[in-house]
Amino acid sequence: MQTPSEHAYPTHWEADVVLRDGGTAQIRPITPDDAQRLVSFYEQVSDESKYYRFFAPYPRLSDRDVHRFTHHDYVDRVGLAATVGGEFIATVRYDRIGPRGLPSSGPADEAEVAFLVQDAHQGRGVASALLEHLAAVARERSIRRFAAEVLPANTKMIKVFTDAGYTQKRSFEDGVVRLELDLEPTDRSLAVQRAREQRAEARSVHRLIAPGSVAVIGTGREPGGMGRAVLSNLLAGGFTGRVYAINRAFPEGPSRLQPEGVPAHRSVLDVEEPVDLAVVAVPAEQVPSVVAECGEHGVQGLVVLAAGYAESGADGRDRQRELVRQARSYGMRIIGPNAFGLINTAAGVRLNASLSPELPSGGRLGLFSQSGAIGIALLSGLHRRAAGLVGISTFVSAGNRADVSGNDFLQYWHDDPDTDVVLMYLESIGNPRKFTRLARRTAVRKPVVVVKGARHGGAAPTGHAVPTTRIPDATVSDLLRQAGVIRVDTVTELADTGLLLASQPLPAGPRVAILGNSESLALLTYDACLTDGLRPQPPYDLTTAAEPADFRAALDDALADDECDAVVVTAIPWVGDASAADLAGALREAVAASPAVKPVTVVHLEIPGLAESLAAPVVEGSDASGAAPEEGAPASGTAPVAPGSAAAAGDAPADRTPAVRIPAYPAAERAVRALAEAARYARWRRQAAEPGRVPEYDDIDEAGAAADIDVLLAAHGATPAPLTGPRAVTLSAPDTQRLLARYGIAVLPALPAPDPDSAVRAAHRLGFPVALKPTAPHLRHRADLGGVRLDLGGEAELLRAYAELTELLGKPEETRFVVQSMAPRGVDTVVRAAIDPAAGAVLSFGLAGAPSLLLGDTAHRLVPVTDRDAAEQIRSIRTAPLLFGWRGTTPVDTRALEELLLRVSRLVDDHPEVVGADLEPVIVAPHGVHVLGASIRLAPPPVRTDLGPRSLPVV
Repeated sequence: MQTPSEHAYPTHWEADVVLRDGGTAQIRPITPDDAQRLVSFYEQVSDESKYYRFFAPYPRLSDRDVHRFTHHDYVDRVGLAATVGGEFIATVRYDRIGPRGLPSSGPADEAEVAFLVQDAHQGRGVASALLEHLAAVARERSIRRFAAEVLPANTKMIKVFTDAGYTQKRSFEDGVVRLELDLEPTDRSLAVQRAREQRAEARSVHRLIAPGSVAVIGTGREPGGMGRAVLSNLLAGGFTGRVYAINRAFPEGPSRLQPEGVPAHRSVLDVEEPVDLAVVAVPAEQVPSVVAECGEHGVQGLVVLAAGYAESGADGRDRQRELVRQARSYGMRIIGPNAFGLINTAAGVRLNASLSPELPSGGRLGLFSQSGAIGIALLSGLHRRAAGLVGISTFVSAGNRADVSGNDFLQYWHDDPDTDVVLMYLESIGNPRKFTRLARRTAVRKPVVVVKGARHGGAAPTGHAVPTTRIPDATVSDLLRQAGVIRVDTVTELADTGLLLASQPLPAGPRVAILGNSESLALLTYDACLTDGLRPQPPYDLTTAAEPADFRAALDDALADDECDAVVVTAIPWVGDASAADLAGALREAVAASPAVKPVTVVHLEIPGLAESLAAPVVEGSDASGAAPEEGAPASGTAPVAPGSAAAAGDAPADRTPAVRIPAYPAAERAVRALAEAARYARWRRQAAEPGRVPEYDDIDEAGAAADIDVLLAAHGATPAPLTGPRAVTLSAPDTQRLLARYGIAVLPALPAPDPDSAVRAAHRLGFPVALKPTAPHLRHRADLGGVRLDLGGEAELLRAYAELTELLGKPEETRFVVQSMAPRGVDTVVRAAIDPAAGAVLSFGLAGAPSLLLGDTAHRLVPVTDRDAAEQIRSIRTAPLLFGWRGTTPVDTRALEELLLRVSRLVDDHPEVVGADLEPVIVAPHGVHVLGASIRLAPPPVRTDLGPRSLPVV
């Protein structure tokens, strides 16, 4: 018998999804109120599709059919519908069946499934999305297998099942193909799901940034205002598609807005041609009617410039949620609200649907900003500094990013051939788990540089409706770097790093040559290199008398030096007749003539025109440096080197770009910081080509641990988690030790000592020497109190220590003394794992005591951790030298420490019920590791959104 709650309408099954063509649909359970929608939907389905569904001519649904298909118990019988504009475009249902194929209820774990997709929407990936969501529903209802019978001619539906990636069986009997799918997610099903997600979300962004027509809704009748400004910017930028001006105040009938000469209409519904993108520049209270008209006309996407949404308070948040719901119901996606706009400089598009008065020069930088003000500053700064050096491929300022987010653009830029480097200004990360996954995949191909605002505010900025996260900013930084993201601190560093990555090859290593005409500036550069982890060679001082030819000769030598991976040229004003253009030409000629592929940057002080000359485009008839070739010299015609390519990273020889351009910086620290980030990224890229592995250990008892966890949760009365998450329970010391032992992690024995006699008996049982220490929560890990006595070799020492600690710390019932076996001397460390609701499981490591607690010297990695992750994690903390023989001390067993990290990672990854694990202290000795204390927290597993069916974030 089912409980009433199981029959209640399951709101959490509702979802918005992006389809294969980039449009959206809503998926939700079918209810009795949908009877007329179902009938109308069925009438629009072709006879052939009906035949494939029912295996016979079935022109209309009977009243009994309609009742059966709209009344479900949401347990044994479930129906889902995909809707656009409130109308059905597809349906799917399952009916639980028993071993004989007859209707059944639990514990039967098989269900029969059937689809019907409206012909006009076939080929959009609707059935695949519905299958993902129905499979998730079935797993929730303890159904483990789907069975489907399909006519052999229905190849499209057979492909939906076979392409899903689930383990399947296929048979043919009585003229029907029978398919059985095991619904347990597999690596292949997850890969299929994520590949479909990437293609769909990339396509949805492409529809926004490459429209064939744009309507500006809210175009003023007179110059001025946002709408008129966007219209002017569209036209001035040379948009290659059709443009329409929309305003309810325009006169009736067809007309043209002057002086622009574009068609003007009172409503988008009056436009006879298709409209792909609508820029909405009307007040917030008028937006709902505009969205409705756009949806009815078939507009594909919206850019909402209007403010007055979540950034304005509770009423605005409600208004924003309704805006997204309304747009998605029509299959549209939204940039904004409170957006600055978007730009695409591609020659075939030239879209400037933004408030930027100029279309930036085209180039290879993709730029995403959650802030309009920062977006404006970045655009103008890059235009000022990078004119001729690099340009923008696409730009979006997403405002409140209620729908389209940085994740969507990462999906697009991953395959975009026009974008080589991704720059992102983020104030919040709505789905950190997904962001790091997408960023890692993109970073394997091209650099992703991120600066995050609101790092220390503790909450998302006003207007950003995102899940809260307890992860400190330092942890976020570690996780981003693990994913290959280049994390910088300021917008200036974002631009500096982007300019270098977009114009220079990646360095093959950290070795840097420094040359120039100022010893002081060269020394500043040398110091900056050491500070940022580079390995500079002694600076080569050309003296202030150096001419451009001297610079070229020195740069020739540096580029030819096999002991150098990158070059920094420093320059100050000189005495002589040579101009900035002469110096720039000499440097560009040296780079162009060298067969080596190395990044070159210039640091200069007060040399007007040098940066511009280094970035100047090649003049027709000139050589690669920008200077005219000598008579008889061959013209350069080689292909460019992409900054993210293997050749650019120094892994293989490559042709030079026809126009050698060199970035220039006004301060040594800025140039070196950008170069250091490029070197770290290049190292990560090389390692990502051969990723680490998650080792298997023969002594891990995963099944035994799972059984223990089930028993422990039941004993503590834990129940399946609501969406907000359950309260964790902390295990006792014996239970903790037993669970850790299942994963080959031994905790050094400790026995309670509530009185001196108990302490003596415990010591004899464990064997002298022993340690005596308190375990009360307020006294644990407080070395500063002197509350631990070590190497107690006999009863007398133990009793004396017991008396001293009792006098110092308090009564035994307050201190909770334990006697523990002595561990070998070594380095005290701490290993922790915790579940963040947004980011997932995070493994942390640091040295115990002041380094981690006071200085925050802790390294973090996302679970599951690979062998390479573990090795890098212990080496990434600032106090890591203490593990490797600092100042002549004996190095400790870091191999054993790495194995411990990997075992803890496996425990947390295999059992999501383990929501917290603390191992402290962990003594790393010259031979082996010894866990002296441990605690584990359990809770029913939280919802894993990254393993569920594809869906857009809930608003």
